[in-house]
Amino acid sequence: MRLLLAEDDIKLAEYLVRNLKSSGYVVEWADNGVDAEFLALEEDFDCVILDLGLPQKSGLEVLRSWRTQKLDTPVLILTARDSWQERVDGLRAGADDYLGKPFKIEELLARLEAILRRRFGHADNSLRLDDIELDIDARTVTMADGESIRLTAIEFRLLRYLMLNPDRILSKTELSEHVYEEEQIKDSNVIEVYVNRLRSILGKERITTHRGQGYRLSI
Repeated sequence: MRLLLAEDDIKLAEYLVRNLKSSGYVVEWADNGVDAEFLALEEDFDCVILDLGLPQKSGLEVLRSWRTQKLDTPVLILTARDSWQERVDGLRAGADDYLGKPFKIEELLARLEAILRRRFGHADNSLRLDDIELDIDARTVTMADGESIRLTAIEFRLLRYLMLNPDRILSKTELSEHVYEEEQIKDSNVIEVYVNRLRSILGKERITTHRGQGYRLSI
């Protein structure tokens, strides 16, 4: 899952990026409203964590601009402001949830997971597809015979994205964007290696190759 973090407090942003990455997310960081607005419109994110007090352009202005331009990416607002009216303004502008500062990282992660579950139509923190169950917290995949296998970070990200998009052909580029950190080499051959690793777990027939297009996880 790929996130955009829009936060101008460098210390807080570094803390959030570190914790989000350790929780299995790929994170892009913008430290001002202008860059955040541009990135969300130009690139594909599964959710945005948006601070209201951004320099150059406020988070509320950015959010209104996104919604005016029909960008429907979910947004979790971070705010140090206590006014209930500002929270209402954020929700009315199109935010999906808000979290006041200071906050515990556990609450942010829980709210983020809830937003993403709603976006992809899942009620709890696991993904199920026929005889496959992916535990988001434990990062394990369980098959019909009951065997649970712990996945590496990249295997987990890749399988999670495939299971959130079943029966859809996903290009290597799209998979790379949702699996690799920005500083990692996005080599399409590496994606192929990890797809084959998942095939060895799920069965070769579950992930099909569509030449020149990408991969599809079959229901």
